[in-house]
Amino acid sequence: MVDSPLHDARILLVDDVPANLGALGEFLVAAGAKIFIAQSGAAALARLGGVQPDLILLDVNMPGLGGLDVCRRLKAEPATADVPVLFITALGDMADKVAGFVAGGVDYITKPFQAEEVLARVSAHLRIRQLQRELAAHAAELQRQNDVLELEMQRRIATERAMQRALDRAVVVASPTGAIRFCSDRAARLLARHFPDRPPDRMPDALLKGQSVPGLRAAHSLRPDSDAVLWLLEEAPPTATPAMLEPLGLTPREAEILFWIAHGKSNAEIGTILELAPNTVKKHVYNLLPKLGLETRLAAALRAMEILGVNGI
Repeated sequence: MVDSPLHDARILLVDDVPANLGALGEFLVAAGAKIFIAQSGAAALARLGGVQPDLILLDVNMPGLGGLDVCRRLKAEPATADVPVLFITALGDMADKVAGFVAGGVDYITKPFQAEEVLARVSAHLRIRQLQRELAAHAAELQRQNDVLELEMQRRIATERAMQRALDRAVVVASPTGAIRFCSDRAARLLARHFPDRPPDRMPDALLKGQSVPGLRAAHSLRPDSDAVLWLLEEAPPTATPAMLEPLGLTPREAEILFWIAHGKSNAEIGTILELAPNTVKKHVYNLLPKLGLETRLAAALRAMEILGVNGI
């Protein structure tokens, strides 16, 4: 049947006995599977790259590289670690069965082979692997959607904060000669901090002359149809750098990643910026959260934004 887990499944048979390969192959081909054969453990490992099997039937006892060693090597490699391995054992050989499970096998098929048993066990494990893949894909999609939502929430919070700050701008309305006509509370605090000796009713001469003032940004414009000059003052914090986050107990690399998280970058974008694989970025994020005493990427971003003085994303 087309919807059977065996249909077009790629199955690698590994056995040094041709008769065993023939019997297993006959059952599986009749059920719609695609069969690949190796007559030794070394030959099986050599075929993996080209075959990319969905399931492996592996004899325990073979000359040279035995089935248990082959299975251990398969489970040690990320590319084959999740491929189900069913061991071929002699009927009643419990020691082989136990050793197979310890090595990473998921099941066993006993000799002499029974078609119904072979097909039932192989179908069950192919279906389990299919479900695992679907679950992993679903989890990855959920994680992607969660990342998108967190980034969007981070942007919205940053926007709201920027709007709140805009309600308390450092605004001064003055005449062209510098006489102050209106000064907001925040502007008054900035002027008092940076120019403590100036007359309280006049703009500082340094700003009127267009001079640069450390720690302060000033912009002005002449209001239309008026002789009033509108001044906007703002603190000029030091340029934000990843090093500012290292005192949180982070490594330089973790600080770099958190720096870009605070600027609204996704794992993929950070990987491109820092020339890292997205999974490597994800691992660094996972490791830095406990150091900050936080549980979510969003909380880490907000903490970093406060330190860096990031106003919007």
